[in-house]
Amino acid sequence: MRARERSRQAGFTYLGLIIFVFILGMVGAATLKIGSLLQRAHAEQELLEIGFQFSTALRTYAEATPRGQPPQPLTLQELLRDTRFPNPRRHLRKIFVDPVSGKAEWGLVRAGEGGRILGVHSLSQAAPLKLANFDKRFPGFENREHIADWKFMADQQGAAAPLAPLAPGARPPGSAPPPLPGNAPQPQPQTPPAAPPPSPSR
Repeated sequence: MRARERSRQAGFTYLGLIIFVFILGMVGAATLKIGSLLQRAHAEQELLEIGFQFSTALRTYAEATPRGQPPQPLTLQELLRDTRFPNPRRHLRKIFVDPVSGKAEWGLVRAGEGGRILGVHSLSQAAPLKLANFDKRFPGFENREHIADWKFMADQQGAAAPLAPLAPGARPPGSAPPPLPGNAPQPQPQTPPAAPPPSPSR
């Protein structure tokens, strides 16, 4: 009887160990999955910030264009060294690594085949975790199927917009308002010059 009870207890212990190992494996797998998702979400957020730096660099490159020079670069390296000036300028600190793909390679949006660069995008065809609640700097990014669909353009919103032309009759910001009717300064009447005294008769 004792041997049979010991065998039964050993069986329960073994079954409990199997269940414990199974639960531990499930918890470990869930932890790894959550960690992977968090890492991916961080990479997507970093991609947005890097992409905006590309947008800003393309915009400043265009705004600084000397007369007679093209407003867009042919390569991203021209953002690092803008040779359109006697003293080359820098619009971008470096060619960043894509935090999603892990490579310093970017898709380019060009003005026609072989044209100049209008924007950049990731080469990743993965589905993004972020689908909504984008910053206003990233219009049109909602509900995209692939991360590569996030296009970072030179005319991205959030950059300084050019001043709109003034409407007829409008005044530039900061200028003094025109005088109200009835309050305008009136011309002062002029006093006629005094007549010269008569000359003494002789």
